[in-house]
Amino acid sequence: MSVNIKPLADRVLIEPAQAEQKTASGIIIPDTAKEKPQKGTVVAVGPGKTDEPMTVKVGDSVLYGKYAGTEISVEGKDYLIMRESDVFAII
Repeated sequence: MSVNIKPLADRVLIEPAQAEQKTASGIIIPDTAKEKPQKGTVVAVGPGKTDEPMTVKVGDSVLYGKYAGTEISVEGKDYLIMRESDVFAII
C-alpha cells in the first residue's frame, strides 16, 4: 500500500473497509441500503504534534465515527483523512 500522500500534524489516512454485501442470513443488501463502513486500515500517519505523539501506526485496523473525516480519491481508490482524535479504537 504505497500512497503518495503524507498527512500533516495529527492526521491519518485510512482506507475504509468494504461495505457488507450480505446479511448474516444471506440476504443481499442493495446499494441504496448499505451502511457507510466505520472500520478501516491506516495507510499513512502524520508526525503528530509536539506535545501529543501519534498512537496509531500504518497497518493498524481502526474504528472511527460514522461521519468522521473527509473523503478523498487517489488514483481511483477512496480514502478518508481525519484527525487521530476521530479514531475511536485500534482493533
